[in-house]
Amino acid sequence: MPDWRDAALLEAQAFYSTPYEDDHGEPVLRVWNVAGSEYIRLLYADNTEFILDRRGTQIWVTWPQSQTLEDAATYLLGPVLGLVLRLRGVTCLHASAVVLGERAIALVGASGAGKSTTAAAFAGAGYQVLADDIVALDEVADRFWVRPAYPRVRLWPSSVEALFGSEDALPLMTPTWDKRYLDLAESRVGFQRQPVTLAAIYVLDERSSNPAAPFVESLPDNQKLVTLVANTYANYLLEKPMRAAEFGSLGRLCRQIPLRKITPHADPKFIPKLCQSIVEDVQNLPRPLMRFARSVENEAENQSASLEQLCIA
Repeated sequence: MPDWRDAALLEAQAFYSTPYEDDHGEPVLRVWNVAGSEYIRLLYADNTEFILDRRGTQIWVTWPQSQTLEDAATYLLGPVLGLVLRLRGVTCLHASAVVLGERAIALVGASGAGKSTTAAAFAGAGYQVLADDIVALDEVADRFWVRPAYPRVRLWPSSVEALFGSEDALPLMTPTWDKRYLDLAESRVGFQRQPVTLAAIYVLDERSSNPAAPFVESLPDNQKLVTLVANTYANYLLEKPMRAAEFGSLGRLCRQIPLRKITPHADPKFIPKLCQSIVEDVQNLPRPLMRFARSVENEAENQSASLEQLCIA
């Protein structure tokens, strides 16, 4: 931690607490402005603490003896680097992303809707995964590109059992968490390491026992923007100018990228059919003009700094 931390915390101002609480009634996460809002302090309920500068260029972390390096890394690779991207002005969806052909799709939805489970199912079917949990978007020459994140998909035990037959089929993320992970670096198809243009966003709706499920519908125009706003990452931590810029980016995203609603079947055995329904739907989407594809791709690659690269830095 920086040597000015203790003195700065005397005047730190709390500005956010999660509505979710741990077993002791404490907010899962509390956030402060520090040193006149030059820094942000994140304190998790297990007393793992991060301090970030507002430019997203420096991160300090400390954790209690009851936690492990893997526990701290789980926060770092998820919400902390997601916040760093937001501080750098990158629009991020709370989503997973998969490559279908030469284009990418993003899967958004409420917590527990099946974003990571569907991404893992696509990986099992031979498709490359771009990102899980946080999908960072670059807007280059009127097109949106998805940045690669890091080669893991995080799964709850029930999802591991549904996809692989047993909760123990995949390793634990850390010794103290229930979640497990699919290592894309060691999988048959693996991880997409270059940016890919975004073809569509699929909103995972509530599961249904309707025999017709899974089925895909167009999302009504009057629901598109509010749906994207609800599925951006860590927007509650942004200052007003950044939120305004985000609205502009999301508006262009609504106009350029099809938003589709997909209703999964309640029975996990229909997950492969869910993936196939998305593949067939993407094949019927209009393809963008490719006139500037090569130059745009080069520019996107130059601008891209993946979460993996951020970690290395």
